[in-house]
Amino acid sequence: MKLTLGPLLFFWPAEQVRAFYQQVAEWPVDRVCLGETVCSRRREMKLPDWLMIADQLKAAGKEVLLSSQTLLESEADLRQLYKLVEAAADSSSVALVEASDMSAVQVCHELQQPFMAGAALNIYNTATLDLLVRQGMQHWVFPVELPKETLTDMQQWIVQQQPQLQTEVFAFGHLPLAWSARCFTARHHDLPKDRCQFVCRDYPSGLSLHSQEQHQLFTMNGIQTLSGACCNLLDQGPEIKDMGISSLRLSPIASGMAEVVAAFDVMRNGQLPERDPLQLLDLDRCNGYWFGAPGMQQLQLSGH
Repeated sequence: MKLTLGPLLFFWPAEQVRAFYQQVAEWPVDRVCLGETVCSRRREMKLPDWLMIADQLKAAGKEVLLSSQTLLESEADLRQLYKLVEAAADSSSVALVEASDMSAVQVCHELQQPFMAGAALNIYNTATLDLLVRQGMQHWVFPVELPKETLTDMQQWIVQQQPQLQTEVFAFGHLPLAWSARCFTARHHDLPKDRCQFVCRDYPSGLSLHSQEQHQLFTMNGIQTLSGACCNLLDQGPEIKDMGISSLRLSPIASGMAEVVAAFDVMRNGQLPERDPLQLLDLDRCNGYWFGAPGMQQLQLSGH
C-alpha cells in the first residue's frame, strides 16, 4: 500500500513551500500531489515553480501529480486549467493530473490525458466510477464523508469490472468538506474577497471556528471549509490494506508532518506505532465518517 502526500491546502509563503518539499523528498511517501487547489488569488507559487519542485521530487524517486483548482469561477481559471493539463502532458516528471473539478475531467478528456479523480468529485456509486473510467480516470480518491461499507461495495465492483483502477483513501488531515464563492477568512477580517490582502497567509493551519461552547467545529481556509479535528485512520490502516486499497492520502499540516508520515509508514509495513502522532502534536482527532457516524466523532470500536 502506497502513501500519497496530498496537495498543500493552506497558503504558505513560497520559501516555506519550497523548504517543505525539500523535506518531502526525504520522506517515505510514494506519491506527491502539487499545486494550488483552493484559491486562484494565491499566486506566490506559479506553475513553473510547481514544475521545478516536480522535477526535484521525481529525481528523489517520487511519483508526482499536478492537482487542479477545485472551484473554477472565471475564464481566467479555465485558461489556467488548460495550461496545467498541457504542462503535465509535456513534463517528464508529472505522471497524472488530479482532477479536483469536473471541468478538469472534461479538459483531460478533451486533451486525451488520463487523470486521477480527487475526493471533491463526489463519486458516490459505481455508475459514476464507470463513467469516469471511460473518460480516462486511472485512479480515484474515495469521498471523505462516505463509510467503509460503501467502499467495500465499490471495491467489489472494481475487482470485477475495472481491475486496473486504483483506489485511494483520505487517511490523515483536516477533511475538505466544502467550497464557496465567498472567502470566509477575508470576511472574518471585514475585507472583500477581491481585496483580501491575502490574510489567509496569517493562518498556516487555517482559521479555527468554534461553537458557543468553545468546541472547534470547522477550520476555515479561504473559500474552503475543513473539519475542525484532524481525520486519522492510522488504527484502521490494516483493515484498509486488507480491502485492497492502493494508497492512503496524508494531507499536509504546518508542523509534525514528518512524524505523521513515519507513523503511517510503520503501519503499512505491518506494525502500529507505539503512540499516535496526533497525541504528540496535541491535535483533536476524528474518524466518524469511516464508521458511518458523524464525521467529527472519534470512535474506538473493538476489533479496529
